[in-house]
Amino acid sequence: MERKRKKRSFFKVFFILIFILGLIGGGLFAARKFLAEKKTEKTIYVVSKEIYENVIEISGTVEAAQKQTLQALSSGTVMAVYVKAGDKVKKDDVILQLDDTDQVYNLAKHDFSMATTRISGAAKELKLMETERLALLRKVSDRKVSATFDGVIAALDVAVGDSLEAKDSVGTLVNIDYLTAEVEVAETDVSKLVVGQPVDFTFSAYKDKTVKGYVVGWPAIGEVTSRGATVVKAKIRIDEFPEEILPNFSFTGKIQISPPEENLIVSRYAIGYDNGAAFVVLAKTNERRAVTVKNYGKDYVKVLSGLEGGEALIAQSEPPVSGWNRNRGAMPMGAGAARPQGGAMPGGGMPRMLGK
Repeated sequence: MERKRKKRSFFKVFFILIFILGLIGGGLFAARKFLAEKKTEKTIYVVSKEIYENVIEISGTVEAAQKQTLQALSSGTVMAVYVKAGDKVKKDDVILQLDDTDQVYNLAKHDFSMATTRISGAAKELKLMETERLALLRKVSDRKVSATFDGVIAALDVAVGDSLEAKDSVGTLVNIDYLTAEVEVAETDVSKLVVGQPVDFTFSAYKDKTVKGYVVGWPAIGEVTSRGATVVKAKIRIDEFPEEILPNFSFTGKIQISPPEENLIVSRYAIGYDNGAAFVVLAKTNERRAVTVKNYGKDYVKVLSGLEGGEALIAQSEPPVSGWNRNRGAMPMGAGAARPQGGAMPGGGMPRMLGK
């Protein structure tokens, strides 16, 4: 009886050992298979397109080509108003008339005295009276508010009978044949400005559309802003604009230093070299293809020829890693993997020139 019990115990231990060995063997087999699959796994890089913009970013508000604040040049009562808001006027058109009774009387009286002096007076006295007459004519003229250029009455708030003081503002005359703006350009970007450079404007009142303008000029002296930055105020102009855009509307924009450039970008680890000649291997067909590339930041290259964009490429080398970050930092870029967007240059940032 005792012998049978020992025999059963022996077989029990034996089967347990066989089971454990089987688990170990299965685990080793699975591990070897996993490592083999891991070894054959390919890292894929995708060729992407980026738009490089060499621009100076600007913002501000547009102004009318010309603007005149309509204001009385002397005190008096309004006797006539000849226009209303929205009317078009020509240069020297009278917009309103102040009472000029006294001024016209003084001029007429002076003309009578001059006529008498011409008959019996001295030449020097007549010369003085002619100078005085010019002053009286100016006083008569100052009783009118006139347009200084062709334009449109943008606003007018005055009526017959109103009493005005000198310099009282009653409205605005504008010329909107074109629009202008002054924008701040950082001192480091001034050397990049050229008269006639195209400018793209974006207005909140004209969403999803761009208005075209150009650089007119800039002064030969800079200014220091309240922020302590040194800038030059460049003048830009818009000749053609939609009716939705009015003077004093705000905008953001870009001065185009050079035309936008489309680049093909890919990780430098997708590029192989054979006797100094660059090549790639297409993941889809395993085709080896010669390419021409140029360094583009730290980890990327610009493809100059050989590819069209969108190709999936098999990695030809691995990023160097070291220390305990070897596994944490090495994340291979697969097809469709995320990479810097919005035109940013990998490993340092796109050298965009921004107006401050």
